[in-house]
Amino acid sequence: MISKNLENNDRLQQVRLVIDRLIRDGKAIGSDDSSHEIFPVAIAATEGEAIRAWIIKEKAINTIEIGLAYGISALYICEGLLTNGVRKAQHTVLDPYQESFKNCGLQSLEEAGVMDLVEYCAEESQIALPKFLSEDRNFDLAFVDGSHLFDRVFLDLIYLGRLVRPGGIIFADDYQALAVAKAISFCLDNLGWKLEEASPSDEHHQWVVLRTPLETIPRSYPHFVDF
Repeated sequence: MISKNLENNDRLQQVRLVIDRLIRDGKAIGSDDSSHEIFPVAIAATEGEAIRAWIIKEKAINTIEIGLAYGISALYICEGLLTNGVRKAQHTVLDPYQESFKNCGLQSLEEAGVMDLVEYCAEESQIALPKFLSEDRNFDLAFVDGSHLFDRVFLDLIYLGRLVRPGGIIFADDYQALAVAKAISFCLDNLGWKLEEASPSDEHHQWVVLRTPLETIPRSYPHFVDF
């Protein structure tokens, strides 16, 4: 048991080193040695720490993320999973656009030594999520930071609402964007989701923490609450 704890502590230290470097330098190096300014595209440390805290609080084992980009959020999520100390933990990442980021996100995960925790899927979420649903997959917590178009965010939330376990957490970025806020409003007003936490409003990022209901609320035609 002591050796396992030491191994896990070493892994946590490596993840933390990569996070701290990326936050400090504000840059990531691509697969072609190109240099990329990661902010404001990437989430800030305060948001990453909030994601990590919720993963630990919820004792999450299986997590899913829409949008990898530079990998900051995925690193914080993996840090949370390692802190929970469950060997079968897994983080599923959907991002068909890693080549646009010169694979910086995947490289950061590789450098941090957490690729064994990660299932990477290079498909668009509106294609992959229905497949996951048909496979009876489920997750404890989801992080949504993919497309910011209303229809795509809406689909992400609707499918994740069925994929995340009853009473689970959906952590959404960019709540300051009208399209994202509108999609979330539908889930709050029509599906019985609860707003657990919201960050202060920010020009680039505002996040909210949503909890799905333990039981699906009964709805029949013509139920609809304007949002």
